[in-house]
Amino acid sequence: MDLEAEFERTVAAEHRVEPRDWMPDGYRKTLIRQIAQHAHSEIIGMQPEGNWISRAPSLRRKAILLAKVQDEAGHGLYLYAATETLGADRGDLTEKLIEGRQKYSSIFNYPTLSYADVGTIGWLVDGAAICNQVPLCRTSYGPYARAMIRICKEESFHQRQGYELLMTMMSGTDAQRAMVQESVDRFWWPSLMMFGPPDAESSNTEQSMAWRIKRNTNDELRQKFVDMTVPQAEKLGVTLPDPELAWNAERGHHDFGRPDWDEFWQVVGGNGPTNAQRVAHRRKAHDDGEWVRAAAAAHAAKRARDEGRSEVRAEEGAA
Repeated sequence: MDLEAEFERTVAAEHRVEPRDWMPDGYRKTLIRQIAQHAHSEIIGMQPEGNWISRAPSLRRKAILLAKVQDEAGHGLYLYAATETLGADRGDLTEKLIEGRQKYSSIFNYPTLSYADVGTIGWLVDGAAICNQVPLCRTSYGPYARAMIRICKEESFHQRQGYELLMTMMSGTDAQRAMVQESVDRFWWPSLMMFGPPDAESSNTEQSMAWRIKRNTNDELRQKFVDMTVPQAEKLGVTLPDPELAWNAERGHHDFGRPDWDEFWQVVGGNGPTNAQRVAHRRKAHDDGEWVRAAAAAHAAKRARDEGRSEVRAEEGAA
């Protein structure tokens, strides 16, 4: 009881919980689930844009896209490392992902059909990620909060890159402008779904808020994203595909339509347009990398043995 009371005081005082601190099993499990899902999303999220690296229209665009995909790989590694501080095993988390026992963000189960999607993902998807992740810099678990500081800085840069790409295309030909609009039409609603189900249907939000893991509800973050994005769309010159979108002076926020939650649950359940493709690609990459992991483990074991022999010889020499 004393440990639990100390934990509650730490969280209530807005102090950080660290790996060596006592924490409830539910808190630990919730963090592992959330951080693992976040890590999986970064790794799976490399696929939709990575698909366009070889087809980027210029060397500059290729380098930008390559750097972004590389950043996402780094984000995944930071986050897997954070789960390990909670006692999770990175290999076990990967097995759960490729076996369908853990999830990743629903947005990555939609195909990238045109090069404009690279910009739209940067603008809308990374923009939604920023809204969702900046509050996590203040999450109650220290290693997660510290990892999010760098991740959010890089995601912010990705969002600006995406917006700059779309702005360039919107200054181009009629065909390029049409390509951007078509891309925005496809990604707008899935981007709103990134924040998760409505608060009334979210089974985890209330407890995560109480533990200060989450700092805002799904609906609060979704509203913030809409309010942030509407003026950007006007500046860009694209139309957001929602006839109900309108400024509500009384609320001081934009009203907007209801996403298709039936579609959301279908995608989360594994029946999205590219669910099978994304997981199969990740499984193949994991299987293909088995020899690298085995070689690294053998090298580490040999190095440990060599160091052990050196220590023994040093001790014998001193004797």
